[in-house]
Amino acid sequence: MRFLVAQLVRFAWLETRCCAFAVAVFGGLALSRVVPLPIPRYDALLIYCVLVTAAFRLVGWESNRDLLVIAGFHLVGLAFELVKVPLGSWSYPEDAFTKLLGVPLYSGFLYAAVGSYVVTAWRLFDLRLSGYLPWPTAAVAGAIYVNLITHHWLPDLRWPLAGLLVAVTWGAVVHFTVGGFRYRMPLALSFALIGFFLWVAENIATFFGAWRYPHQLEGWRLVDPAKAGSWAMLISVTFVLVAAFRSRTGLLREPVLEYRFGIRRSPGT
Repeated sequence: MRFLVAQLVRFAWLETRCCAFAVAVFGGLALSRVVPLPIPRYDALLIYCVLVTAAFRLVGWESNRDLLVIAGFHLVGLAFELVKVPLGSWSYPEDAFTKLLGVPLYSGFLYAAVGSYVVTAWRLFDLRLSGYLPWPTAAVAGAIYVNLITHHWLPDLRWPLAGLLVAVTWGAVVHFTVGGFRYRMPLALSFALIGFFLWVAENIATFFGAWRYPHQLEGWRLVDPAKAGSWAMLISVTFVLVAAFRSRTGLLREPVLEYRFGIRRSPGT
């Protein structure tokens, strides 16, 4: 029991470090609700997020390569926003100078926070994969991203794509380290867990006015729980991008003979 508690504490600490950028962004959202600002709130949040990004780089919490990957998530997320917001999926009701088609530019950092989590988790947990099918998974993830945009005009293929995502990741396993011990988890389960916690984070973000869904315009209400499923599918896009980057560095596959579930690595391996 003592070992279990110690491992849970270590795991929670690593998760907290992985969420550092997201926590900083949420902190800015909360403060901007109560602190008087000389400029529109969304503009102040853009400046704040840029400063947080610079600070993380200066203290060494993110490398230049990490920043490039996270910047990619920022651009992908911003492109997603520029399509979804004009269609009325959600809105940013406050005025700002740094708005494009109703989308404040700071919003890209919300997606960058998700990218930062995945990039940092890959490093701190020493993530590796086994049974991962990169090209089929990338194809399904790309189709998921496209469907989330095109379902406004074309048939919504969310459920068939969810089934395909489970199928292509059925034998894929994520290996990770906590306290010198190696563990493993089905990749599809990790998507579901991350999706749930992103839904929790989304409720916090909308409470602080990061954006508003149509049913929240007259007052904050709980985000539809079905959004957790959408996040679980969308996280596959983030995962595929980071996995592609890791494959270029040779830090993707779990060596077959080096680790065993729950067994400490020997010093010579």
